Amino acid sequence: MSERDTCRVLKSGSRVEIKVKGSRFIAEAFPVETVAAAEARIAGVRKRAYNATHHCSAYRVGTGGERFRYNDDGEPSGSAGPPILRQIDARGLTNTLVVVTRYFGGTKLGVGGLARAYGAAASEALDASVIEERILRVPVRLRFAYADTSPAMHTIERFHAEIMETHYGEATELVVGVRRSEAQAFVEAFTEALAGRGSASAGGTEG
Repeated sequence: MSERDTCRVLKSGSRVEIKVKGSRFIAEAFPVETVAAAEARIAGVRKRAYNATHHCSAYRVGTGGERFRYNDDGEPSGSAGPPILRQIDARGLTNTLVVVTRYFGGTKLGVGGLARAYGAAASEALDASVIEERILRVPVRLRFAYADTSPAMHTIERFHAEIMETHYGEATELVVGVRRSEAQAFVEAFTEALAGRGSASAGGTEG
């Protein structure tokens, strides 16, 4: 399978706690699909643990992990958010958020100590989470006559495409999910199998 066909995401998150020189670091990993969902999760943790010293976080979202953000939340610059993001990136994850809540224990850790603590907490939370490979699919809209059902379905099965929507009228209309790297090849194979009858167009959202 082409590398472009999959991404690594969290199937389920986790919550872990570590202690470093009296400070408590509570790391929570969440699967998130959008920036808005990530920001909402962060806000939820802040509200729930309102009496904590810091809520540092990092996330990466998008099928290619193209959108990311980290926040040191008052800790020295680069001592919290970037170490958390590095743990996400080290596992090749996207659609993943980690929030590390700190309760100060009275002993300053320094920039290096903070980076190690936040990175370790994030690492343990991600190790305790369930990671899965997600197949990235492009929706392809098909339209064909009832008489062409056999070659159409044969092409769908040959590419292991998933039928997402079905509509039967004067013609059969389907929306099928095809692996991203095979979308153009599928359209060409469908057109050839039906000898130019019917139509196939790729586009829309991926997932």
